[in-house]
Amino acid sequence: MTPLDHSAAVAAETTRFVAAVRQADPALPVPSCPDWTLADLVRHTGSVQRWFTVLLRQRIQEPPRSRDVDLRLPERPEEYPAWLAEAAEQAASTFTQTDLDAPMWAWGADQHARFWVRRMLFETLVHRVDAELALGLDPDIEPALAADGVAEFLTNLPFAAFFAPGTAELRGDDRTIRFTRTDGDGDWLVRLRSDGFGLDPHGADATADATVRATAADLLLLLYRRLDRTAGRIELSGDDELLALWFAKSAF
Repeated sequence: MTPLDHSAAVAAETTRFVAAVRQADPALPVPSCPDWTLADLVRHTGSVQRWFTVLLRQRIQEPPRSRDVDLRLPERPEEYPAWLAEAAEQAASTFTQTDLDAPMWAWGADQHARFWVRRMLFETLVHRVDAELALGLDPDIEPALAADGVAEFLTNLPFAAFFAPGTAELRGDDRTIRFTRTDGDGDWLVRLRSDGFGLDPHGADATADATVRATAADLLLLLYRRLDRTAGRIELSGDDELLALWFAKSAF
Protein backbone atom coordinates (compact mmCIF):
# COMPACT_ATOMS: atom_id res chain seq x y z
CA MET A 1 0.00 0.00 0.00
CA THR A 2 1.27 3.45 -0.85
CA PRO A 3 2.20 5.35 2.33
CA LEU A 4 -0.55 7.75 3.32
CA ASP A 5 0.01 11.49 3.58
CA HIS A 6 -1.44 12.01 7.03
CA SER A 7 -0.90 15.76 6.89
CA ALA A 8 -2.92 16.09 3.68
CA ALA A 9 -5.58 13.77 5.06
CA VAL A 10 -6.08 15.97 8.14
CA ALA A 11 -6.85 18.89 5.83
CA ALA A 12 -9.17 16.79 3.66
CA GLU A 13 -11.10 15.33 6.59
CA THR A 14 -11.49 18.73 8.21
CA THR A 15 -12.81 20.17 4.95
CA ARG A 16 -15.41 17.40 4.79
CA PHE A 17 -16.32 17.96 8.44
CA VAL A 18 -16.76 21.71 7.95
CA ALA A 19 -18.82 21.21 4.79
CA ALA A 20 -21.17 18.86 6.64
CA VAL A 21 -21.85 21.16 9.60
CA ARG A 22 -21.55 24.65 8.11
CA GLN A 23 -25.29 25.08 7.55
CA ALA A 24 -26.47 22.64 10.23
CA ASP A 25 -28.20 23.42 13.52
CA PRO A 26 -25.46 23.60 16.20
CA ALA A 27 -27.95 22.29 18.76
CA LEU A 28 -28.57 19.05 16.84
CA PRO A 29 -27.88 16.01 19.08
CA VAL A 30 -25.08 13.63 18.10
CA PRO A 31 -26.32 10.10 18.87
CA SER A 32 -22.88 8.49 18.58
CA CYS A 33 -21.54 10.92 21.22
CA PRO A 34 -24.25 10.87 23.91
CA ASP A 35 -25.09 14.23 25.51
CA TRP A 36 -23.19 16.12 22.79
CA THR A 37 -24.58 18.49 20.19
CA LEU A 38 -22.97 19.35 16.87
CA ALA A 39 -21.56 22.47 18.55
CA ASP A 40 -19.92 20.29 21.23
CA LEU A 41 -18.52 17.97 18.55
CA VAL A 42 -17.00 20.79 16.50
CA ARG A 43 -15.63 22.54 19.60
CA HIS A 44 -14.01 19.32 20.79
CA THR A 45 -12.39 18.57 17.43
CA GLY A 46 -11.08 22.10 16.97
CA SER A 47 -9.74 22.11 20.53
CA VAL A 48 -7.91 18.82 19.99
CA GLN A 49 -6.39 20.06 16.74
CA ARG A 50 -5.17 23.23 18.42
CA TRP A 51 -3.74 21.34 21.39
CA PHE A 52 -1.89 18.83 19.22
CA THR A 53 -0.57 21.72 17.12
CA VAL A 54 0.86 23.36 20.25
CA LEU A 55 2.51 20.08 21.25
CA LEU A 56 4.11 19.80 17.82
CA ARG A 57 5.36 23.39 17.91
CA GLN A 58 6.93 22.82 21.31
CA ARG A 59 8.16 19.35 20.32
CA ILE A 60 7.64 18.20 23.89
CA GLN A 61 9.92 15.52 25.30
CA GLU A 62 7.84 14.59 28.35
CA PRO A 63 4.14 14.40 29.21
CA PRO A 64 2.57 17.88 29.20
CA ARG A 65 1.60 19.28 32.56
CA SER A 66 -1.36 21.19 31.20
CA ARG A 67 -3.83 21.04 28.34
CA ASP A 68 -4.54 24.76 28.49
CA VAL A 69 -4.50 26.27 25.00
CA ASP A 70 -5.62 29.67 23.75
CA LEU A 71 -8.59 28.37 21.76
CA ARG A 72 -9.92 31.74 20.59
CA LEU A 73 -13.32 30.13 20.54
CA PRO A 74 -16.04 32.27 18.93
CA GLU A 75 -18.98 33.33 21.09
CA ARG A 76 -21.58 32.06 18.63
CA PRO A 77 -21.74 28.32 17.88
CA GLU A 78 -22.70 29.20 14.30
CA GLU A 79 -19.11 30.41 13.87
CA TYR A 80 -17.56 27.16 15.07
CA PRO A 81 -17.22 25.55 11.59
CA ALA A 82 -15.05 28.43 10.34
CA TRP A 83 -13.09 28.23 13.59
CA LEU A 84 -12.48 24.52 12.99
CA ALA A 85 -11.25 25.28 9.47
CA GLU A 86 -8.79 27.78 10.96
CA ALA A 87 -7.51 25.12 13.36
CA ALA A 88 -6.70 22.86 10.42
CA GLU A 89 -4.92 25.72 8.63
CA GLN A 90 -2.78 26.32 11.70
CA ALA A 91 -2.03 22.61 11.93
CA ALA A 92 -1.06 22.45 8.25
CA SER A 93 1.35 25.35 8.69
CA THR A 94 2.93 23.60 11.67
CA PHE A 95 3.25 20.33 9.78
CA THR A 96 5.27 22.00 7.03
CA GLN A 97 7.62 23.55 9.59
CA THR A 98 8.13 20.36 11.59
CA ASP A 99 10.37 17.38 11.00
CA LEU A 100 7.72 14.73 11.50
CA ASP A 101 10.39 12.07 11.97
CA ALA A 102 11.91 13.98 14.90
CA PRO A 103 11.88 12.24 18.30
CA MET A 104 9.06 13.50 20.51
CA TRP A 105 7.07 12.35 23.50
CA ALA A 106 3.79 10.68 22.64
CA TRP A 107 1.39 8.62 24.71
CA GLY A 108 1.36 5.84 22.11
CA ALA A 109 3.84 3.50 20.50
CA ASP A 110 5.46 5.88 18.02
CA GLN A 111 7.66 8.35 19.89
CA HIS A 112 8.00 10.80 17.01
CA ALA A 113 6.25 13.98 15.92
CA ARG A 114 4.39 12.05 13.23
CA PHE A 115 2.38 10.28 15.96
CA TRP A 116 0.45 13.48 16.62
CA VAL A 117 -0.37 14.08 12.97
CA ARG A 118 -1.72 10.56 12.57
CA ARG A 119 -3.65 10.83 15.84
CA MET A 120 -5.11 14.19 14.79
CA LEU A 121 -6.21 12.61 11.52
CA PHE A 122 -8.25 9.84 13.08
CA GLU A 123 -9.64 12.07 15.81
CA THR A 124 -10.92 14.34 13.04
CA LEU A 125 -12.11 11.52 10.78
CA VAL A 126 -14.14 9.74 13.46
CA HIS A 127 -15.82 12.96 14.54
CA ARG A 128 -16.53 13.85 10.91
CA VAL A 129 -18.35 10.53 10.78
CA ASP A 130 -20.21 11.45 13.98
CA ALA A 131 -21.39 14.69 12.40
CA GLU A 132 -22.56 12.97 9.22
CA LEU A 133 -24.41 10.29 11.18
CA ALA A 134 -26.15 12.99 13.22
CA LEU A 135 -27.21 14.66 9.98
CA GLY A 136 -28.63 11.43 8.56
CA LEU A 137 -25.84 11.03 6.02
CA ASP A 138 -24.10 7.79 5.07
CA PRO A 139 -20.41 8.33 5.94
CA ASP A 140 -17.84 7.27 3.40
CA ILE A 141 -14.26 6.40 4.39
CA GLU A 142 -11.55 5.76 1.83
CA PRO A 143 -10.57 2.07 2.30
CA ALA A 144 -6.79 2.56 2.55
CA LEU A 145 -7.32 5.35 5.06
CA ALA A 146 -9.69 3.18 7.08
CA ALA A 147 -7.17 0.32 7.13
CA ASP A 148 -4.51 2.69 8.41
CA GLY A 149 -6.94 3.79 11.10
CA VAL A 150 -7.50 0.20 12.19
CA ALA A 151 -3.74 -0.30 12.47
CA GLU A 152 -3.33 2.97 14.37
CA PHE A 153 -6.07 2.06 16.84
CA LEU A 154 -4.84 -1.46 17.55
CA THR A 155 -1.21 -0.33 17.82
CA ASN A 156 -1.92 2.39 20.35
CA LEU A 157 -4.73 0.86 22.41
CA PRO A 158 -2.35 -0.99 24.78
CA PHE A 159 -0.95 2.40 25.83
CA ALA A 160 -4.32 4.06 26.45
CA ALA A 161 -5.17 2.84 29.96
CA PHE A 162 -4.73 6.29 31.52
CA PHE A 163 -7.80 7.56 29.63
CA ALA A 164 -9.38 4.23 28.69
CA PRO A 165 -9.19 2.33 32.01
CA GLY A 166 -11.15 -0.66 30.78
CA THR A 167 -8.19 -1.69 28.65
CA ALA A 168 -6.34 -2.69 31.83
CA GLU A 169 -8.75 -5.63 32.00
CA LEU A 170 -7.92 -6.92 28.54
CA ARG A 171 -6.03 -9.93 29.80
CA GLY A 172 -6.09 -13.58 28.86
CA ASP A 173 -4.18 -16.83 28.92
CA ASP A 174 -2.58 -16.34 25.49
CA ARG A 175 -5.93 -15.77 23.75
CA THR A 176 -6.07 -14.23 20.29
CA ILE A 177 -8.51 -12.20 18.21
CA ARG A 178 -7.99 -11.70 14.49
CA PHE A 179 -9.37 -8.63 12.70
CA THR A 180 -9.52 -9.24 8.97
CA ARG A 181 -10.28 -6.74 6.26
CA THR A 182 -12.55 -8.17 3.54
CA ASP A 183 -12.02 -5.48 0.89
CA GLY A 184 -8.25 -5.66 0.50
CA ASP A 185 -5.06 -6.60 2.31
CA GLY A 186 -5.28 -6.15 6.05
CA ASP A 187 -5.03 -8.63 8.89
CA TRP A 188 -4.30 -7.86 12.54
CA LEU A 189 -3.87 -10.43 15.32
CA VAL A 190 -4.31 -9.16 18.88
CA ARG A 191 -2.90 -11.39 21.61
CA LEU A 192 -4.21 -11.18 25.20
CA ARG A 193 -1.68 -12.29 27.79
CA SER A 194 -1.74 -12.43 31.57
CA ASP A 195 0.34 -9.23 31.72
CA GLY A 196 -1.33 -7.25 28.94
CA PHE A 197 -2.26 -7.32 25.27
CA GLY A 198 -1.10 -6.05 21.92
CA LEU A 199 -0.63 -6.74 18.24
CA ASP A 200 1.31 -9.89 17.43
CA PRO A 201 3.71 -9.00 14.59
CA HIS A 202 4.27 -12.68 13.88
CA GLY A 203 0.65 -13.76 13.90
CA ALA A 204 -0.03 -13.97 10.16
CA ASP A 205 -0.25 -17.77 10.15
CA ALA A 206 -1.50 -18.26 13.71
CA THR A 207 -4.88 -19.78 14.42
CA ALA A 208 -7.08 -17.26 16.22
CA ASP A 209 -9.49 -18.03 19.04
CA ALA A 210 -11.94 -15.49 17.63
CA THR A 211 -12.21 -13.62 14.35
CA VAL A 212 -13.84 -10.37 13.24
CA ARG A 213 -14.26 -9.81 9.50
CA ALA A 214 -15.53 -6.70 7.74
CA THR A 215 -14.51 -4.03 5.29
CA ALA A 216 -11.77 -1.69 6.47
CA ALA A 217 -14.26 1.12 7.01
CA ASP A 218 -16.60 -1.08 9.03
CA LEU A 219 -13.73 -2.43 11.13
CA LEU A 220 -12.71 1.13 11.93
CA LEU A 221 -16.25 2.16 12.86
CA LEU A 222 -16.64 -1.02 14.92
CA LEU A 223 -13.43 -0.41 16.88
CA TYR A 224 -14.55 3.14 17.64
CA ARG A 225 -18.06 1.97 18.66
CA ARG A 226 -19.72 3.79 15.76
CA LEU A 227 -21.00 0.45 14.49
CA ASP A 228 -22.46 -2.31 16.64
CA ARG A 229 -20.95 -5.77 16.43
CA THR A 230 -24.42 -7.17 15.79
CA ALA A 231 -24.61 -5.29 12.49
CA GLY A 232 -25.26 -7.67 9.62
CA ARG A 233 -22.15 -6.64 7.72
CA ILE A 234 -19.87 -7.69 10.61
CA GLU A 235 -18.81 -11.36 10.60
CA LEU A 236 -17.94 -12.79 14.02
CA SER A 237 -16.70 -16.30 14.72
CA GLY A 238 -14.98 -18.22 17.47
CA ASP A 239 -14.92 -17.62 21.23
CA ASP A 240 -17.99 -15.52 22.14
CA GLU A 241 -16.74 -14.78 25.66
CA LEU A 242 -13.43 -13.49 24.33
CA LEU A 243 -15.21 -11.22 21.86
CA ALA A 244 -17.55 -10.00 24.61
CA LEU A 245 -14.52 -9.13 26.77
CA TRP A 246 -12.90 -7.22 23.91
CA PHE A 247 -15.94 -5.14 23.08
CA ALA A 248 -16.67 -4.47 26.75
CA LYS A 249 -13.18 -3.25 27.61
CA SER A 250 -11.62 -1.79 24.46
CA ALA A 251 -13.49 1.53 24.35
CA PHE A 252 -11.05 4.24 23.29
